[in-house]
Amino acid sequence: MIRYTLACDKGHQFESWFADSSAYDKQAKRKLVSCPVCGSAKVDKTIMAPRVSTSKKRAKTAEAPVAAEHTPESAPVAMISPQEQEFRTKLKELREHLTKNSDNVGKKFPEEARKMHYGEIEHRSIYGEATPKDAKEMLDEGIEFSPIPALPDERN
Repeated sequence: MIRYTLACDKGHQFESWFADSSAYDKQAKRKLVSCPVCGSAKVDKTIMAPRVSTSKKRAKTAEAPVAAEHTPESAPVAMISPQEQEFRTKLKELREHLTKNSDNVGKKFPEEARKMHYGEIEHRSIYGEATPKDAKEMLDEGIEFSPIPALPDERN
């Protein structure tokens, strides 16, 4: 997996994960990568510093003070801006719309998506589960799908 920092033509920056660099290229070419803020499909990679570890760097890191570890009594927290709250609300609405108006095919998602893609069954809205390997294979086959957005509070 590779993480890219991306920016749309309106200047919004965001990060996204891809199976590899060619997966990004294929999705961007087909306009499947879009800005989560404004929806623009005119997206480019931004300059990113590589994560290179040298023996000098490791030695400095070892000497650096260690940040306090999270204990059962503490947890990382954050306050979010009104714009971020609105974005989370829209993501939640999108997720609810997708699950309410689609058939849950569970672990059969890759199989059902392929059948629809190849014209073996009628197209309909579905959702379910796919392994990273299945997702990569479906992308390589040109099958269009999107991950359902998950919000951090849904994992608590």
